[in-house]
Amino acid sequence: MSKRPLRPSVPERPGSGNAAIERAAFALRMQRPDEAERLAASVLKSDRGNSIAAQILGRALMVQNRPAEAVVVLERAARRSNDPAIETLLAGALAAAGRRDDALEQLRKTTARRPAFPPAFLEHGGQLSRLGRLDEAVAVLESGLALAPEMADLHMELGYVQLKRNKRRRARAQFERVLAATPERHDTLLALAKVMALDGEYAAAAELYRRALGVRPDDIVTRNNLGICLLEMGERGAAETNLRAAARGAPQMAGRSITALASASRGRFFLRPSAAAKFLQIEQR
Repeated sequence: MSKRPLRPSVPERPGSGNAAIERAAFALRMQRPDEAERLAASVLKSDRGNSIAAQILGRALMVQNRPAEAVVVLERAARRSNDPAIETLLAGALAAAGRRDDALEQLRKTTARRPAFPPAFLEHGGQLSRLGRLDEAVAVLESGLALAPEMADLHMELGYVQLKRNKRRRARAQFERVLAATPERHDTLLALAKVMALDGEYAAAAELYRRALGVRPDDIVTRNNLGICLLEMGERGAAETNLRAAARGAPQMAGRSITALASASRGRFFLRPSAAAKFLQIEQR
């Protein structure tokens, strides 16, 4: 399943079942998939060809970790509608159900459609990347960008794949392009900061992490990464403040913060876990 699942739109004009569809879509956005499932299924009982209801029902089932049931719904809808959005969502459900070859075959068909449906290229590239077929993923994503050069998510996915291939310069180019168009996009700030940190550009990376925290102040992983960059820059006081805040933000972050202190070239080493916990001001039980 794609990490960016498609969100079906609600029809602009009122029609049969439209109010129920609107409520179902709202329930899905509010993370109430059981309610979305009930409402979308009700619409489909009276209007089997309603592709919007089928998409909502399919996504609701997938959110509830019921991909095999989603496949049944979406296969039926795909046969009726010939809709590339449903086919793309079907491919995500097939992959989630363990039917990877069927998913890729569906995506090959959908990406061959004209006019092109860019989200299908995104799903196809993402699935290939998760399978470790990185060169194929690059080819699919680049072909998608040739048809939809302004689609930011395609640039982001291509950047992630290039990062997996350790082609950091190429990854950076993709992330920088997206960030130039959307300066406060959170995932892009983090992706570009990661590349810069890997390249030893800690000051530039730290600035991007600060910008990301401006968008999401409670993101403790980003705060931890900021602390690591500051350690490498020699700003120990500010670094340790951020690492303490990250460690106190969630118990699972304590290990990362301690590792960061120990592994950084200007960090600290603790002989006992209790000493590290005391330094990070973490309550021990």
